[in-house]
Amino acid sequence: MANVGRPVVRQLVFGVFLGAVVLAALSWSPARRWWKAGVMLTALSSAQAAAPRPAERPDPDRLIEEEVTVPGRDGPIPARIYRRADQARGRGLVVAHGIHHEGMNERRMVPFARELARAGRVVLTPELADLADYRITRQSVAAIRDAALYLGARQDIVSEPRVGLLGFSFAGGLSLVAAGEPELAGRVELVTSVGGHHDLGRVLRFLIRNQIETPAGVARKQAHDYGLVVLLYGAVDHFVPEADRATLRDALRASLHQDADGARTRATALRTDEGRRLWRLVEAQRLQELAPAFEAIVRERGDELARLSPAGHLAAVGVPVYLVHGAGDSVIPPAETEWASRELADAPHVALVTPLIEHVEVNGEAGIGDKLALLRFIANML
Repeated sequence: MANVGRPVVRQLVFGVFLGAVVLAALSWSPARRWWKAGVMLTALSSAQAAAPRPAERPDPDRLIEEEVTVPGRDGPIPARIYRRADQARGRGLVVAHGIHHEGMNERRMVPFARELARAGRVVLTPELADLADYRITRQSVAAIRDAALYLGARQDIVSEPRVGLLGFSFAGGLSLVAAGEPELAGRVELVTSVGGHHDLGRVLRFLIRNQIETPAGVARKQAHDYGLVVLLYGAVDHFVPEADRATLRDALRASLHQDADGARTRATALRTDEGRRLWRLVEAQRLQELAPAFEAIVRERGDELARLSPAGHLAAVGVPVYLVHGAGDSVIPPAETEWASRELADAPHVALVTPLIEHVEVNGEAGIGDKLALLRFIANML
Protein backbone atom coordinates (compact mmCIF):
# COMPACT_ATOMS: atom_id res chain seq x y z
CA MET A 1 0.00 0.00 0.00
CA ALA A 2 1.34 3.37 -0.87
CA ASN A 3 2.20 5.64 2.03
CA VAL A 4 0.26 8.74 1.02
CA GLY A 5 0.18 10.38 4.41
CA ARG A 6 -1.72 9.65 7.62
CA PRO A 7 -4.93 7.91 6.56
CA VAL A 8 -8.15 9.81 7.25
CA VAL A 9 -10.35 6.82 8.04
CA ARG A 10 -14.09 7.47 8.22
CA GLN A 11 -16.16 4.52 9.41
CA LEU A 12 -18.71 3.43 6.82
CA VAL A 13 -22.35 3.65 7.94
CA PHE A 14 -23.94 0.26 7.29
CA GLY A 15 -27.17 0.32 9.36
CA VAL A 16 -29.82 -0.06 6.70
CA PHE A 17 -27.20 -1.48 4.37
CA LEU A 18 -26.44 -4.51 6.54
CA GLY A 19 -30.14 -4.91 7.21
CA ALA A 20 -30.62 -5.35 3.48
CA VAL A 21 -27.89 -7.98 3.49
CA VAL A 22 -29.67 -9.91 6.25
CA LEU A 23 -32.88 -9.89 4.20
CA ALA A 24 -30.92 -11.01 1.16
CA ALA A 25 -29.64 -13.94 3.20
CA LEU A 26 -33.17 -15.32 3.33
CA SER A 27 -33.49 -15.71 -0.40
CA TRP A 28 -30.13 -15.53 -2.22
CA SER A 29 -27.92 -18.60 -2.60
CA PRO A 30 -24.58 -16.76 -2.04
CA ALA A 31 -25.97 -15.34 1.20
CA ARG A 32 -23.19 -16.70 3.41
CA ARG A 33 -20.53 -14.93 1.35
CA TRP A 34 -22.54 -11.69 1.33
CA TRP A 35 -22.88 -11.82 5.07
CA LYS A 36 -19.16 -12.48 5.54
CA ALA A 37 -18.38 -9.62 3.14
CA GLY A 38 -20.62 -7.22 5.07
CA VAL A 39 -19.12 -8.14 8.42
CA MET A 40 -15.60 -7.94 7.01
CA LEU A 41 -16.11 -4.55 5.37
CA THR A 42 -17.73 -3.05 8.47
CA ALA A 43 -14.97 -4.35 10.73
CA LEU A 44 -12.23 -3.28 8.34
CA SER A 45 -13.48 0.28 7.95
CA SER A 46 -13.35 0.79 11.72
CA ALA A 47 -10.30 -1.39 12.38
CA GLN A 48 -8.11 0.78 10.17
CA ALA A 49 -8.53 3.69 12.57
CA ALA A 50 -6.59 1.87 15.27
CA ALA A 51 -4.77 -0.73 13.14
CA PRO A 52 -2.93 -2.67 15.86
CA ARG A 53 0.59 -3.92 15.38
CA PRO A 54 1.03 -7.64 14.62
CA ALA A 55 2.28 -8.25 18.18
CA GLU A 56 -1.07 -7.00 19.54
CA ARG A 57 -2.84 -10.14 18.35
CA PRO A 58 -6.54 -9.87 19.24
CA ASP A 59 -8.82 -12.88 19.98
CA PRO A 60 -6.05 -15.54 19.87
CA ASP A 61 -8.71 -18.19 20.45
CA ARG A 62 -10.23 -17.35 17.06
CA LEU A 63 -7.17 -16.62 14.92
CA ILE A 64 -3.81 -18.33 14.53
CA GLU A 65 -0.95 -16.16 13.29
CA GLU A 66 2.21 -18.01 12.27
CA GLU A 67 5.57 -16.51 11.30
CA VAL A 68 7.03 -18.54 8.42
CA THR A 69 9.88 -18.38 5.94
CA VAL A 70 9.07 -18.99 2.28
CA PRO A 71 11.98 -20.71 0.47
CA GLY A 72 12.16 -18.27 -2.44
CA ARG A 73 14.25 -18.93 -5.51
CA ASP A 74 16.25 -15.75 -4.81
CA GLY A 75 16.53 -16.36 -1.06
CA PRO A 76 14.31 -16.79 2.00
CA ILE A 77 11.20 -14.60 2.23
CA PRO A 78 9.77 -13.68 5.66
CA ALA A 79 6.00 -14.11 5.74
CA ARG A 80 3.03 -14.49 8.06
CA ILE A 81 0.04 -16.84 7.89
CA TYR A 82 -3.37 -15.86 9.28
CA ARG A 83 -6.07 -18.53 9.73
CA ARG A 84 -9.05 -19.42 11.87
CA ALA A 85 -8.35 -21.53 14.94
CA ASP A 86 -11.61 -23.44 14.55
CA GLN A 87 -11.04 -24.31 10.88
CA ALA A 88 -8.74 -27.21 9.96
CA ARG A 89 -8.16 -26.08 6.36
CA GLY A 90 -9.38 -23.32 4.06
CA ARG A 91 -8.81 -21.79 0.63
CA GLY A 92 -5.42 -20.12 0.41
CA LEU A 93 -4.88 -16.46 -0.47
CA VAL A 94 -1.55 -14.66 -0.91
CA VAL A 95 -1.95 -10.97 -0.01
CA ALA A 96 0.83 -8.67 -1.27
CA HIS A 97 1.49 -5.26 0.28
CA GLY A 98 2.19 -2.19 -1.81
CA ILE A 99 4.96 0.40 -1.58
CA HIS A 100 5.38 1.01 2.14
CA HIS A 101 8.37 0.70 4.46
CA GLU A 102 6.44 -1.39 6.99
CA GLY A 103 5.92 -4.12 4.40
CA MET A 104 3.76 -6.98 5.62
CA ASN A 105 3.42 -5.20 8.99
CA GLU A 106 1.81 -2.11 7.45
CA ARG A 107 -0.92 -0.82 9.76
CA ARG A 108 -3.72 -1.21 7.21
CA MET A 109 -2.44 -4.54 5.94
CA VAL A 110 -2.63 -6.41 9.24
CA PRO A 111 -6.33 -5.78 10.03
CA PHE A 112 -7.24 -6.55 6.41
CA ALA A 113 -5.46 -9.92 6.54
CA ARG A 114 -7.13 -10.70 9.85
CA GLU A 115 -10.58 -9.96 8.49
CA LEU A 116 -9.95 -12.16 5.44
CA ALA A 117 -8.88 -14.96 7.80
CA ARG A 118 -11.99 -14.51 9.94
CA ALA A 119 -14.01 -14.87 6.73
CA GLY A 120 -12.45 -18.30 6.24
CA ARG A 121 -9.43 -17.72 4.02
CA VAL A 122 -5.94 -18.98 4.90
CA VAL A 123 -3.95 -15.81 4.28
CA LEU A 124 -0.21 -15.59 3.58
CA THR A 125 1.40 -12.13 3.57
CA PRO A 126 4.98 -12.24 2.20
CA GLU A 127 7.51 -9.47 2.81
CA LEU A 128 8.30 -7.88 -0.57
CA ALA A 129 11.69 -6.36 0.20
CA ASP A 130 11.99 -4.12 -2.85
CA LEU A 131 8.48 -2.68 -2.53
CA ALA A 132 9.21 -2.03 1.16
CA ASP A 133 12.20 -0.02 -0.10
CA TYR A 134 10.06 1.93 -2.61
CA ARG A 135 11.35 0.02 -5.65
CA ILE A 136 9.20 -1.76 -8.24
CA THR A 137 11.24 -4.70 -9.54
CA ARG A 138 11.05 -8.33 -10.65
CA GLN A 139 12.00 -9.31 -7.09
CA SER A 140 8.42 -8.69 -5.98
CA VAL A 141 6.96 -10.69 -8.87
CA ALA A 142 9.23 -13.61 -7.96
CA ALA A 143 8.35 -13.35 -4.26
CA ILE A 144 4.59 -13.38 -5.00
CA ARG A 145 5.08 -16.41 -7.26
CA ASP A 146 7.16 -18.29 -4.68
CA ALA A 147 4.69 -17.42 -1.89
CA ALA A 148 1.84 -18.89 -3.97
CA LEU A 149 3.80 -22.10 -4.59
CA TYR A 150 4.60 -22.38 -0.87
CA LEU A 151 1.04 -21.80 0.32
CA GLY A 152 -0.42 -24.21 -2.23
CA ALA A 153 1.94 -26.90 -0.93
CA ARG A 154 0.81 -26.38 2.69
CA GLN A 155 -1.84 -29.11 2.46
CA ASP A 156 -1.95 -29.22 6.26
CA ILE A 157 -3.80 -25.88 6.27
CA VAL A 158 -5.12 -25.26 2.74
CA SER A 159 -7.98 -27.21 1.20
CA GLU A 160 -6.63 -27.21 -2.35
CA PRO A 161 -3.31 -26.51 -4.10
CA ARG A 162 -4.71 -23.60 -6.13
CA VAL A 163 -4.53 -20.32 -4.22
CA GLY A 164 -5.76 -16.79 -4.81
CA LEU A 165 -3.54 -13.74 -5.29
CA LEU A 166 -4.48 -10.30 -3.99
CA GLY A 167 -2.25 -7.26 -4.37
CA PHE A 168 -2.53 -3.69 -3.17
CA SER A 169 -1.40 -0.69 -5.20
CA PHE A 170 1.59 -1.55 -7.40
CA ALA A 171 1.51 -5.09 -5.98
CA GLY A 172 -1.90 -5.42 -7.65
CA GLY A 173 -0.35 -5.09 -11.09
CA LEU A 174 2.61 -7.25 -10.06
CA SER A 175 0.21 -9.97 -8.83
CA LEU A 176 -1.35 -10.04 -12.30
CA VAL A 177 2.14 -10.38 -13.78
CA ALA A 178 2.98 -13.19 -11.31
CA ALA A 179 -0.23 -15.06 -12.16
CA GLY A 180 1.04 -15.43 -15.72
CA GLU A 181 4.36 -16.98 -14.66
CA PRO A 182 4.74 -20.51 -16.16
CA GLU A 183 5.43 -22.01 -12.71
CA LEU A 184 1.95 -20.94 -11.54
CA ALA A 185 0.04 -22.56 -14.42
CA GLY A 186 -2.85 -24.46 -12.84
CA ARG A 187 -1.92 -23.24 -9.35
CA VAL A 188 -3.88 -19.97 -9.17
CA GLU A 189 -7.58 -19.75 -8.31
CA LEU A 190 -8.16 -16.02 -8.87
CA VAL A 191 -6.35 -12.68 -8.88
CA THR A 192 -7.53 -9.47 -7.23
CA SER A 193 -5.91 -6.10 -7.87
CA VAL A 194 -6.81 -3.28 -5.45
CA GLY A 195 -5.80 0.07 -6.92
CA GLY A 196 -3.21 -1.61 -9.15
CA HIS A 197 -1.54 -0.66 -12.42
CA HIS A 198 -2.09 -2.04 -15.90
CA ASP A 199 0.75 -0.18 -17.63
CA LEU A 200 3.50 1.00 -15.26
CA GLY A 201 4.96 3.45 -17.77
CA ARG A 202 1.57 5.09 -18.22
CA VAL A 203 1.20 5.50 -14.43
CA LEU A 204 4.65 7.09 -14.15
CA ARG A 205 3.79 9.51 -16.96
CA PHE A 206 0.68 10.51 -14.98
CA LEU A 207 2.79 11.23 -11.89
CA ILE A 208 5.10 13.38 -14.01
CA ARG A 209 2.57 15.17 -16.24
CA ASN A 210 -0.57 15.31 -14.05
CA GLN A 211 -2.44 13.89 -17.04
CA ILE A 212 -4.37 10.63 -17.08
CA GLU A 213 -4.32 8.61 -20.29
CA THR A 214 -7.82 7.10 -20.27
CA PRO A 215 -9.48 4.87 -22.89
CA ALA A 216 -11.56 7.94 -23.84
CA GLY A 217 -8.62 10.34 -24.12
CA VAL A 218 -6.37 12.46 -21.91
CA ALA A 219 -7.80 14.00 -18.72
CA ARG A 220 -6.17 16.50 -16.36
CA LYS A 221 -5.70 15.50 -12.69
CA GLN A 222 -3.24 16.54 -10.00
CA ALA A 223 -1.08 13.58 -9.00
CA HIS A 224 -0.04 13.02 -5.39
CA ASP A 225 3.36 14.59 -4.59
CA TYR A 226 4.45 11.29 -3.09
CA GLY A 227 4.75 9.73 -6.54
CA LEU A 228 7.60 11.96 -7.72
CA VAL A 229 9.50 11.48 -4.45
CA VAL A 230 9.36 7.71 -5.02
CA LEU A 231 10.44 8.18 -8.63
CA LEU A 232 13.36 10.37 -7.53
CA TYR A 233 14.36 7.88 -4.83
CA GLY A 234 14.81 5.19 -7.47
CA ALA A 235 16.71 7.48 -9.84
CA VAL A 236 19.11 9.35 -7.55
CA ASP A 237 22.08 8.28 -9.68
CA HIS A 238 20.70 10.32 -12.59
CA PHE A 239 20.60 13.57 -10.62
CA VAL A 240 23.52 13.96 -8.20
CA PRO A 241 27.26 13.12 -8.11
CA GLU A 242 28.31 9.90 -6.39
CA ALA A 243 29.48 11.83 -3.32
CA ASP A 244 25.87 12.72 -2.45
CA ARG A 245 23.93 9.67 -3.64
CA ALA A 246 23.87 7.69 -0.40
CA THR A 247 23.11 10.80 1.66
CA LEU A 248 20.27 11.88 -0.62
CA ARG A 249 18.77 8.38 -0.58
CA ASP A 250 18.87 8.41 3.23
CA ALA A 251 17.14 11.79 3.34
CA LEU A 252 14.49 10.74 0.82
CA ARG A 253 13.92 7.47 2.66
CA ALA A 254 13.32 9.34 5.91
CA SER A 255 10.93 11.67 4.11
CA LEU A 256 8.99 8.71 2.70
CA HIS A 257 8.86 7.29 6.23
CA GLN A 258 7.19 10.57 7.26
CA ASP A 259 10.17 11.51 9.42
CA ALA A 260 10.49 15.15 8.35
CA ASP A 261 13.00 16.12 11.06
CA GLY A 262 15.19 13.11 10.33
CA ALA A 263 15.09 13.87 6.61
CA ARG A 264 16.26 17.45 7.15
CA THR A 265 19.02 16.31 9.49
CA ARG A 266 20.33 13.85 6.91
CA ALA A 267 20.09 16.45 4.15
CA THR A 268 22.46 18.77 6.03
CA ALA A 269 25.25 16.30 5.12
CA LEU A 270 24.81 16.90 1.38
CA ARG A 271 28.12 18.13 -0.03
CA THR A 272 27.46 19.20 -3.62
CA ASP A 273 25.52 22.07 -5.13
CA GLU A 274 23.47 19.58 -7.17
CA GLY A 275 22.51 17.63 -4.04
CA ARG A 276 21.53 20.73 -2.06
CA ARG A 277 19.53 22.14 -4.98
CA LEU A 278 17.65 18.89 -5.38
CA TRP A 279 16.80 18.77 -1.70
CA ARG A 280 15.41 22.30 -1.86
CA LEU A 281 13.07 21.15 -4.63
CA VAL A 282 11.96 18.20 -2.48
CA GLU A 283 11.20 20.40 0.52
CA ALA A 284 9.37 22.98 -1.60
CA GLN A 285 7.37 20.21 -3.38
CA ARG A 286 8.69 21.46 -6.71
CA LEU A 287 9.91 18.19 -8.19
CA GLN A 288 7.68 18.91 -11.19
CA GLU A 289 10.57 21.10 -12.40
CA LEU A 290 12.44 17.85 -13.08
CA ALA A 291 9.71 16.59 -15.42
CA PRO A 292 11.90 16.48 -18.58
CA ALA A 293 14.54 14.41 -16.79
CA PHE A 294 11.89 12.07 -15.32
CA GLU A 295 10.35 11.63 -18.78
CA ALA A 296 13.75 10.64 -20.19
CA ILE A 297 14.19 8.05 -17.42
CA VAL A 298 10.79 6.52 -18.13
CA ARG A 299 11.62 6.27 -21.84
CA GLU A 300 15.00 4.72 -21.04
CA ARG A 301 13.36 2.10 -18.79
CA GLY A 302 10.59 1.30 -21.29
CA ASP A 303 11.38 -2.39 -21.74
CA GLU A 304 11.83 -2.95 -18.01
CA LEU A 305 8.54 -1.18 -17.19
CA ALA A 306 6.73 -3.30 -19.77
CA ARG A 307 7.96 -6.49 -18.07
CA LEU A 308 6.55 -5.18 -14.79
CA SER A 309 3.14 -4.50 -16.34
CA PRO A 310 0.27 -6.90 -17.01
CA ALA A 311 -0.64 -4.88 -20.12
CA GLY A 312 -0.64 -7.12 -23.16
CA HIS A 313 -0.23 -10.27 -21.06
CA LEU A 314 -3.58 -10.71 -19.29
CA ALA A 315 -4.52 -13.63 -21.56
CA ALA A 316 -1.81 -15.63 -19.77
CA VAL A 317 -3.60 -15.23 -16.42
CA GLY A 318 -6.37 -17.66 -17.36
CA VAL A 319 -8.36 -17.38 -14.09
CA PRO A 320 -11.07 -14.98 -12.84
CA VAL A 321 -9.70 -11.49 -12.28
CA TYR A 322 -11.17 -8.97 -9.82
CA LEU A 323 -10.24 -5.32 -10.30
CA VAL A 324 -11.28 -2.62 -7.82
CA HIS A 325 -10.12 0.99 -7.81
CA GLY A 326 -10.81 4.20 -5.95
CA ALA A 327 -12.58 6.73 -8.14
CA GLY A 328 -10.39 9.59 -6.89
CA ASP A 329 -7.05 7.74 -6.73
CA SER A 330 -4.23 10.26 -7.22
CA VAL A 331 -1.39 7.72 -7.11
CA ILE A 332 -2.55 5.12 -9.64
CA PRO A 333 -5.49 6.48 -11.67
CA PRO A 334 -8.69 4.42 -11.92
CA ALA A 335 -8.25 4.47 -15.70
CA GLU A 336 -5.75 1.64 -15.12
CA THR A 337 -8.63 -0.62 -14.09
CA GLU A 338 -10.58 0.53 -17.17
CA TRP A 339 -7.64 -0.36 -19.43
CA ALA A 340 -7.24 -3.78 -17.79
CA SER A 341 -10.96 -4.48 -18.09
CA ARG A 342 -10.83 -3.62 -21.79
CA GLU A 343 -7.97 -6.01 -22.36
CA LEU A 344 -9.72 -8.80 -20.45
CA ALA A 345 -12.79 -8.23 -22.65
CA ASP A 346 -14.88 -11.44 -22.45
CA ALA A 347 -12.50 -13.26 -20.09
CA PRO A 348 -13.97 -13.90 -16.62
CA HIS A 349 -13.46 -10.71 -14.64
CA VAL A 350 -15.15 -8.07 -12.50
CA ALA A 351 -14.11 -4.41 -12.60
CA LEU A 352 -15.32 -1.84 -10.09
CA VAL A 353 -14.38 1.83 -9.73
CA THR A 354 -15.86 3.09 -6.47
CA PRO A 355 -15.88 6.34 -4.45
CA LEU A 356 -15.71 4.23 -1.27
CA ILE A 357 -11.97 3.70 -1.73
CA GLU A 358 -9.31 6.40 -1.91
CA HIS A 359 -6.13 4.57 -2.92
CA VAL A 360 -6.19 1.29 -1.04
CA GLU A 361 -8.22 2.39 1.99
CA VAL A 362 -11.92 1.87 2.70
CA ASN A 363 -12.73 5.38 3.85
CA GLY A 364 -14.89 7.15 1.31
CA GLU A 365 -18.51 8.19 1.46
CA ALA A 366 -21.14 7.23 -1.08
CA GLY A 367 -24.73 6.12 -1.51
CA ILE A 368 -26.18 2.69 -0.83
CA GLY A 369 -25.78 1.69 -4.48
CA ASP A 370 -22.01 2.13 -4.28
CA LYS A 371 -21.92 0.28 -0.96
CA LEU A 372 -23.84 -2.64 -2.42
CA ALA A 373 -21.53 -2.75 -5.43
CA LEU A 374 -18.44 -2.96 -3.20
CA LEU A 375 -20.10 -5.57 -1.00
CA ARG A 376 -20.96 -7.66 -4.07
CA PHE A 377 -17.35 -7.38 -5.24
CA ILE A 378 -15.98 -8.65 -1.92
CA ALA A 379 -18.57 -11.44 -1.73
CA ASN A 380 -17.55 -12.69 -5.17
CA MET A 381 -13.89 -12.60 -4.19
CA LEU A 382 -14.54 -14.61 -1.01
